[in-house]
Amino acid sequence: MRIGFLFNHDQVHQVAHSLPIALALARGGRDLEIVVATTNRRLTAEVIRLGGGLIGHGVSLIELGLTKRSSKLLAATAEAVLPATKLLVYSDNLDFFRSLDILVVAEKTSLILKTRYGLKDLKIVHTRHGAGDRAIGFDKASAGFDHVLVSGRKIRDRLVHETGVAPEKISIVGYPKFDLLPGKATTHPLLDDGRPVVLYNPHVSPHLSSWYEAGRQVLDWFVEHDDHNLIFAPHVMLFERPFVATIDKLRLDRAGRIEERYLRAPNIHIDLGSRASTTMAYTQRADLYLGDVSSQVYEFLLKPRPCVFLNSHRFAWTGDPNFGHWRTGPVIEDVADLGAAMSRSRQEHEAVWRPVQEALFDESFDLTDEPSAERAARAVAKFAGQAWPDPPAAVVRDAARTGTGAF
Repeated sequence: MRIGFLFNHDQVHQVAHSLPIALALARGGRDLEIVVATTNRRLTAEVIRLGGGLIGHGVSLIELGLTKRSSKLLAATAEAVLPATKLLVYSDNLDFFRSLDILVVAEKTSLILKTRYGLKDLKIVHTRHGAGDRAIGFDKASAGFDHVLVSGRKIRDRLVHETGVAPEKISIVGYPKFDLLPGKATTHPLLDDGRPVVLYNPHVSPHLSSWYEAGRQVLDWFVEHDDHNLIFAPHVMLFERPFVATIDKLRLDRAGRIEERYLRAPNIHIDLGSRASTTMAYTQRADLYLGDVSSQVYEFLLKPRPCVFLNSHRFAWTGDPNFGHWRTGPVIEDVADLGAAMSRSRQEHEAVWRPVQEALFDESFDLTDEPSAERAARAVAKFAGQAWPDPPAAVVRDAARTGTGAF
């Protein structure tokens, strides 16, 4: 039985969502061949870094690339706007994908192997990446997978009711990324000087993100209010290309450049896409989360703290499950209201917001004493028709909240 794990993206943010499952399968010692495939050097380096010595010793690693001259020419022409390489890598490596019995992926692009290239016998398992609420996470494409691993009952229920995924095709496994949390607090460049630390984490999608309409106003607010420290760590793809294109609602925009006054502000730390943006270092460090629709808010809520959300598009969001996380803190439409909203979120946190945060977290993450990656490995093995032992009767640690991982 040959099981492949594919990482096909410009950035490394999806690796932590499914690589732990590959490692757990390899440690299980079953009659499974585990192959991890990457599509660039950045991804390869991240897989090796997190692999814990198993890469090359229980887990094979292959780097896929473009092999056709026409593909290379098209990628060189279109890459500034569209993820051409990400799409073309499938057609250029069909022999590799045909060699697999099961392919495990964290995104949906891989379904092209079934819908366009006719690999009907290849079973594809979706791990998802994040536990967010955005509509694109619950579109009809989700029903194209042979099996789906989800973090909690919120995801399962929406997949069943909104996308038509059969309940028997879903396994609730927790959140393997939480297994990688370090056992002690992560150090961070901002000094612990007593000033509150705010994480501003805007999403990349132009039709949802607060960055394009209000982001620089947010940075200006913190330049003028240096009694706060700010971590500006947007979605890692916001500044990855000169232009941002989205397909769920067709739109093209550009993030622009970061002006010197922000780069020089001593109370602002800017990270436009380093590895630290993917390791939960910032969601652990911050005292308050400021964002819009990113699923990182749920990682922040591993430890409940104040939140504020920017509704710069003026959505009628109340009661809309795609904005369910906006129930965890004040929602504002104007950056002029930011100071008051942050004060309110702090003052009302214990009485108003914390109970909501805890309830939504528990709906989003089904965490047990068994590490989530091992639960996911058991689900994949079962899907593959392989025996896998039940968890020990007594497991002494909670995988998410104490962590012994490699971040």
